Amino acid sequence: MTLYHKDKSTEIHNGDCLQVLRTLPDSSVDSCVTDPPYGLAFMGKRWDYDVPSVELWREVLRVLKPGGHLLAFAGTRTQHRMAVRIEDAGFEIRDMIAWVYGSGFPKSLDVSKAIDKAAGAEREVLGENPNHRAVSGVAYSGCYSGKNTGSKSITAPATEAAKQWQGWGTALKPALEPITMARAPLSGTVAANVLEHGTGAINVDGCRIGTEVVGWNGLTSAVDNRTSYGMRGTSNPTNAIGRFPANLIHDGSDEVVGLFPETVSGGGNKSRKQPTGGERFGVYGVPAEDIRDVDSGSAARFFYCAKADPSERRNSKHPTIKPVALMRYLVRLVCPAGGVVLDPFAGSGTTIEAARLEHCRAIGIEREAEYCADILERLRQGVLF
Repeated sequence: MTLYHKDKSTEIHNGDCLQVLRTLPDSSVDSCVTDPPYGLAFMGKRWDYDVPSVELWREVLRVLKPGGHLLAFAGTRTQHRMAVRIEDAGFEIRDMIAWVYGSGFPKSLDVSKAIDKAAGAEREVLGENPNHRAVSGVAYSGCYSGKNTGSKSITAPATEAAKQWQGWGTALKPALEPITMARAPLSGTVAANVLEHGTGAINVDGCRIGTEVVGWNGLTSAVDNRTSYGMRGTSNPTNAIGRFPANLIHDGSDEVVGLFPETVSGGGNKSRKQPTGGERFGVYGVPAEDIRDVDSGSAARFFYCAKADPSERRNSKHPTIKPVALMRYLVRLVCPAGGVVLDPFAGSGTTIEAARLEHCRAIGIEREAEYCADILERLRQGVLF
């Protein structure tokens, strides 16, 4: 089943992504931004039994224009398999973007408790665990815990062996997801490829990070300030061009921002050189000493902030929903306005919504009928259909 937006700018295909991809023409999409299965047997879901095959990534490569970019999320345990299969399909690995967040819950086995349980020993309850949190079994930041996080009670080891291994576990707290950044082979040079196909480069100025980022509390994000820093259809002011986009993105949470040091930057012409013969050391004809004001604060301000809002779930029961702001940033990074964004693992449709908001056409493929219904509901709620 295929559904189209009334202006034919969005296609939603309900079916197996490999089979649907084979029906798409060669070199027909500009970019692919997707959150595929991580191969973790997530929540026992059959669709997450493995990372996508080399065969599938070859089909993605076929439908991409020369120089088209692929951005594919992965899990930290299976990122290597994802990247190798993408590379084996014929893509050039360009980078790895780390999306860092503070809302991950550790799913670590308490070794001391496991030893006591195996020995049939009952542990003494010392009190309530203040860090215990009950969750609903859904995720807003890509991480998930389907059970209570941590034990409800604090207990004391009952056996000598358990005392020896008190405080030991089996897993780290999840705090980042890697995004493989790959590119289809170019047709000639980058310049020639861009002129012929409109692909091969990334939108640096459109994704610069403002020097005055507000909203670490989540009320305002860098996306909201984009009118000052190169949003589609706007120009960069000469005194606020912003910082070069980095291969690290964070959610603005206190846990993440607290990891960055306080820094001072800017303050005029760093080279101490003076313009000679009419030469200008700046952008848009402005001398460098006029561009940079002294700027201080957490170094986290140098990286794009995207934070999910529970309302973005749009009533979907999909277990791993990414923030729309994050997906908008990624779409803007690799796809020109009016271009076609492909998502062969559309899920609840966050990438589709992001593409529409970034004035791009979108092709989404989703095998589960339930999630296809979620995509349509998301688009209706977003007044995009």
